[in-house]
This record gives sequence, structure tokens and C-alpha cells, in this order.
Amino acid sequence: MYVRDAKNRDEVWLLDRIEEADIDDPAFRSRDYVIALDEETSRKAGFGRIRVHKTDAGEFCELAFVYTLPPWRQQGVGAHVIERLVDRAEAEDYDVLYTFTRQPEYFTPFGFEPQDTGSLPEPVASRLEEVREERGEDVIAMAVDADEFTVPDAFRERFKEASPADRSESDTPEETAEDFGIDPSKATYKYDTGN
Repeated sequence: MYVRDAKNRDEVWLLDRIEEADIDDPAFRSRDYVIALDEETSRKAGFGRIRVHKTDAGEFCELAFVYTLPPWRQQGVGAHVIERLVDRAEAEDYDVLYTFTRQPEYFTPFGFEPQDTGSLPEPVASRLEEVREERGEDVIAMAVDADEFTVPDAFRERFKEASPADRSESDTPEETAEDFGIDPSKATYKYDTGN
């Protein structure tokens, strides 16, 4: 398994997975994403993105979301997506990365800490209110210093051995001519030998 920056050719796949996951991304740009892949089969296992907010009140970097496809969950995929995003934020000179979540226990193993709402910088506090309007009042702000971010060893080990849990390659249905709107009894092919 490895995590790489998304490429333009990943855009359709990303948009389809975002829709399937019911994620709202009003500022979609494929270049903001990273994708986890199986290095042997090139099957995509998960993705995530950071979002830089530049406002008159200041700017900050948000871990907007991390998503692992169902067959790949509980295998450290999300941990490595987060790691790549933290590295990217740090490379863009953001020492602190914020996230807004209803599941703080997902982020605490990496060093993220819940933030006191009253002491948040203005742009972060405003974003928290936006997220709460979208997802509910139980959303909290969390933050991590990039140099304090860590991936637990157990997550690293799981990631090394990750494989899809509920399907193998052989379970994937074979595509037929009919899947592409072709009637094989009437179609002719350029190199048809007549056999």
C-alpha cells in the first residue's frame, strides 16, 4: 500500500466516491486530494483532502475529510491518508492542522486534541459554526501540531498487509459487450476473422 497525490485522471473516480459517501465538497479540486492504493493491483482504497481557508481574519489549514472504502477499513489506510495530508500541510507552511468531527476518538491516536471553542482563532471558530450548521451541534474542533503528529505502530503494520476484506479480484463481475450497449450478435469487429 502507498499514498500518492491525486492526479487529473483520478477526478471521475474521486467524484463518484464522494457522491457514494455522501460527502459535501463545494470546493472540489482533485489536486487537493491524496489517494491510497494497493501497489500490486493499483486498486484504490481511500482518499482525503486538506483545505486551506484564507480569510480577512487570517488563514488556516483544515483536514477536510478522510474516507476509506468499506472493504479496506480497519487496516490503517485512513491513518496513512492523514499522515500524507499532514505532511502536505506542513510543506505548505502550516504548522497546525485543524479538523472538525463528531468522532474525536478517530483522531486522538494521531495526536489531535479537542480545542476549547472559546479560544479558537476567528477563522477557525467561524468554520466550526459552518460545519455545525451542516452536520450538527455535536461537532468539535480538534488540532494537531505537525511536528507532534504520529501514526501508531499498529496502524503502520496493518497498512503494510492491507487487502480488501469483503471481495477478491475474482469476485469482480466480468464486463460483457452488453454492459457497453453492444449487441454481440450484430456487432462486427475490425479484425473479425469470421470464426
